[in-house]
Amino acid sequence: MNANEALITKFYTAFANADAQTMSECYHPKIHFIDPAFGLLKEDQVSKMWQMLILKSKGNLKIEFSEIKADDFSGSAKWVATYNFSKTNRKVINRISAEFAFQDGLIIKHTDSFDVWKWSKQAFGPTGYLLGWTGFFHKKIQEQALLSLRKFQETK
Repeated sequence: MNANEALITKFYTAFANADAQTMSECYHPKIHFIDPAFGLLKEDQVSKMWQMLILKSKGNLKIEFSEIKADDFSGSAKWVATYNFSKTNRKVINRISAEFAFQDGLIIKHTDSFDVWKWSKQAFGPTGYLLGWTGFFHKKIQEQALLSLRKFQETK
């Protein structure tokens, strides 16, 4: 295992242990994070997002990770998050592909990809099944995620 593979392993091990502080230590100060739920987040927003998601899960979050690969510049991993979605309390099993870029021995770019329609069917039930594939619904999900993050940042 090379240094960047060890860094990705450290990140997901910390996530599995609900350790947002150690996750944050794996990131470069100029981190850029992108995913379908939040869109683009930068710098401190990224660590706050993980902290918020861990706290909202109330200990009901299972993280599994595999297929970690990395070289000096980029890396990837597969991970699965199992949790109850806070707004509906519906069980979600989200399968995610992660891509990373590294700088100064830390993660400077982290991109998570997942099927929003599959996620929305689990999180929202029939409504997610009917509307989860639409751009309108994706925009609403992102607006709600960013609003939750803003509110969380105001309280911390």
